[in-house]
Amino acid sequence: MIFAATIPFLNELVALFVVSVLIAYVSFRLKLVPIAGFLIAGVVIGPNALGLVKNQELVDILAEIGVVLLLFMIGMELGLKKILRSGRTIFLGGGLQVVSSILIVTLTLLAFGVSWRVGIYTGCLVALSSTAIVLGLLSERRETDTPTGRLSLAILIFQDLAIVGMVLIVPVLGVDGGSFTEILLAFGEAVALIAAVLFLARKVVPWILERVALTRRPELFLLTIVAICFGTAAASSLVGISLALGAFLGGLVVSESQYSTQAISEILPLKTIFNAVFFVSVGMLLDVHFLSQNLLLVLAAAGIVLLIKAVTTFGSVLVLGYPSRIAAAVGLGLAQIGEFSFVLERSGRMAGLTPAGLGEAGAQTFLAATVLLMLLTPFQMQLGTWMGARLSLLRIGSLKRMSSQQLKGVQTSEIEIEAQKTHREDHVIIIGYGPSGRRLVQVLQDRGIPFVVIEIDPFRMREMQAAGIPVIYGDASRAHVLETAEIATAKLCVIVMNDPGVVPRLLHQARFLNPTLQIIVRTRHLESMEGLQKLGADIVVPEEVETSVRIFSHVLGAYMISPEEVDRQIQIIREQDYGIMRGSIQEAHLMVLQGLDEDGMHTRVVAVRSGAHADGKTLEQLALRRRYGITVLALRRSGKTIASPAGNFTVMDGDRLVLVGTADHFAESASIFRFQPDILASESSATQPQKNS
Repeated sequence: MIFAATIPFLNELVALFVVSVLIAYVSFRLKLVPIAGFLIAGVVIGPNALGLVKNQELVDILAEIGVVLLLFMIGMELGLKKILRSGRTIFLGGGLQVVSSILIVTLTLLAFGVSWRVGIYTGCLVALSSTAIVLGLLSERRETDTPTGRLSLAILIFQDLAIVGMVLIVPVLGVDGGSFTEILLAFGEAVALIAAVLFLARKVVPWILERVALTRRPELFLLTIVAICFGTAAASSLVGISLALGAFLGGLVVSESQYSTQAISEILPLKTIFNAVFFVSVGMLLDVHFLSQNLLLVLAAAGIVLLIKAVTTFGSVLVLGYPSRIAAAVGLGLAQIGEFSFVLERSGRMAGLTPAGLGEAGAQTFLAATVLLMLLTPFQMQLGTWMGARLSLLRIGSLKRMSSQQLKGVQTSEIEIEAQKTHREDHVIIIGYGPSGRRLVQVLQDRGIPFVVIEIDPFRMREMQAAGIPVIYGDASRAHVLETAEIATAKLCVIVMNDPGVVPRLLHQARFLNPTLQIIVRTRHLESMEGLQKLGADIVVPEEVETSVRIFSHVLGAYMISPEEVDRQIQIIREQDYGIMRGSIQEAHLMVLQGLDEDGMHTRVVAVRSGAHADGKTLEQLALRRRYGITVLALRRSGKTIASPAGNFTVMDGDRLVLVGTADHFAESASIFRFQPDILASESSATQPQKNS
C-alpha cells in the first residue's frame, strides 16, 4: 500500500516559487532589477490580487529567516577592516546623509502636527537606501571602483551600520515606548554587544573556522557558518535585541576571518532563496486597490522621498570635497528606500508606529512608494550620469577662469580620487599552490606581472600570507570566490590543482564569468584533453614532467615576452634535467626574463566557440572597436594566421582572435564570446581517466 502524505502549506510554497521564477525571468528580460521582480511577484500572488498564498504566517516565518541571512551576508561583505579603512568617508559622508534626512523628515512632520517619535521613525525609513540594488547596478555598469561607486558604497556602509541603532530605538519610540533614559540604555546595550562582537571577531571565531577548515570538509564548514549566523541571532534575542541585528553582528564576526570569502560562497545560495521570499512577502502586503485609488498620493510621496534623498546625499558628498558632477551621480543613485526599511517598518508596526502616523494608509503609501522608487533606480542612475556630465561641462568653463594655483589644487584633488582605485586587471589567477604553482608565482613576481592565488589548503594559505603573496582562501569552483579574484578583468587563469573532480565545474564557472579569459589547465592524462577543451580550456598541458615548463611558456608568451628569450630559459631548464623545477625557490631567479611591455599586458587571444554570439558573425557586425574599443590584430584559423582581417570576414567556431584592449573593455564585451558548454556530458569524459588511475 502506498501512503500519501500531505505537506502543510505545500501549495502556497509551490505558488510562491513558481510565480517568483516566472516574474523574475520577465523582469530580467525587461532589464529590471531582480528585487523588483520579487516585489511584483508578491503583489500578484498576495491576498490583495490573485490570492494564491493565503497563509501569511508561513511566508512571514520564511521572510524572517531571509532577513537574518540578508543581514548576516551584509555584515560579512562589509567587514570591520573595510569600515575602519574608509572611516572619514563613511562616518562623515554617511553620517551627514542619514542625520540630515531624519532631521528634514522629522521637522516637516512636526510642522503638520505629527509627534517627534513618529517623525524620527519615518525619517529612519526614508534615510536608508537599497544596498542590494545600488551595488548590483554599479557592478553591472562596472562603476564599483569609480569615485561614484566608492562614495556610494561608503554611504551605504554607514546606513547599514545605522541599522544597529535604528533597530534598537524603534521599539522605544513606540506607543508604549520608554523615556530618554531608556533610549540611552538601549544604546548602552548596543555598545556592550558590539564590544562582545569585537572580542569574538578577534579571538574566538577565527580559531574555530581555522580548525574546521583544516578538516577539508565543505559540509562541516557550511554547518559552522550557519551555526554562527543563527547562533549570534538567537543569542542577541535572548538579551532583548532583534534577530536581524544579531545576524548582522555575526556577519561582522566572520568577516574578520581569512576564510570569509569561502564563507560567503557557501551561504550565498541559502541567502538567495530566503531573500527572494522576503521581498515576495513585502510585495504581498501591498494593496493594489489602495494604489489605484491613491495613485497621486503615492506619486507625491515617492517624489518627496526622491527629492530629500537626492539633496541630502548631494550635500554630503560636496562636504567631503568631491566635485558636483560626482555628487549628482551619487545623489540620484541613492535616491530610493532600501530593503532594511522594510525590516524597520515591520518592527515599527509591532511597536504601534506607522509611517507619518497615517496608520494603514501610511503603511500602504510607504510600500507603494518604495516599490516605485526601486523600479526607477536604474533610470535615476542613468540620469545621474547625464547630469554629472552636464555639470562637468559647466565646471570646465569655470576652470578656464581660475588662476593657475587654484587649478593645481583642483587637479591634485582629482588625482587623489583616482589614486584610490585598487582593483586588479590584466592579472593571472593561479588556482593551486603546489610545486608548479610555486614556480609560476616566483616567475611572475620576478617579472612584475600581477597575479593572485586561490587555495583551499589552510597550511599553504598561511605560507603564502607569510611570504606576502596575494591569496584568497576558497573553493575556486564557486562563482563568488572567482569574482573576489576579479576574474572579469583577468587575462589568464592557470589551473594547477590536483582535484580532477572539481576542475570541470571550475572551468565552466571561469569560462562563463569571463569568456575572453585564456585558461591553461594541467592534467595527468592525455585522454582528458578533449573533454577539458570542450569545457572551455584553451590550453591543456598533459604529462606532469612538462607542466611547469610549458605553463611558463604560455603565460609569458601571452604577455609578449620575446619567443627567443622564452626558448632560451626553457633550454636552460631542460639542460639541467629540470633541476630548477625540483630545486628551491631561490633558484628560480634564473627564470627572470626581459621584454615585458604595455602591449603584452593588453593583448589577448580569444577563442570563438559554437553557441557564442560571435559565431557566424562578421567582424563588422561584431563592431568590437566601435562598441568596446577593442582592436582585432589578427585571426588564427586551422593553423594559419590572417593579419588585420577585413570587416566582412566571418568569424567561425574554432577561430582565435588576437585582440588588443583594456581589461574593462574585455569585460564589457563578455556577452559576445560567452557560450554554454555541456558540463554534464563533458564532466565525465574529462574526469574518467583520473578516476581509473
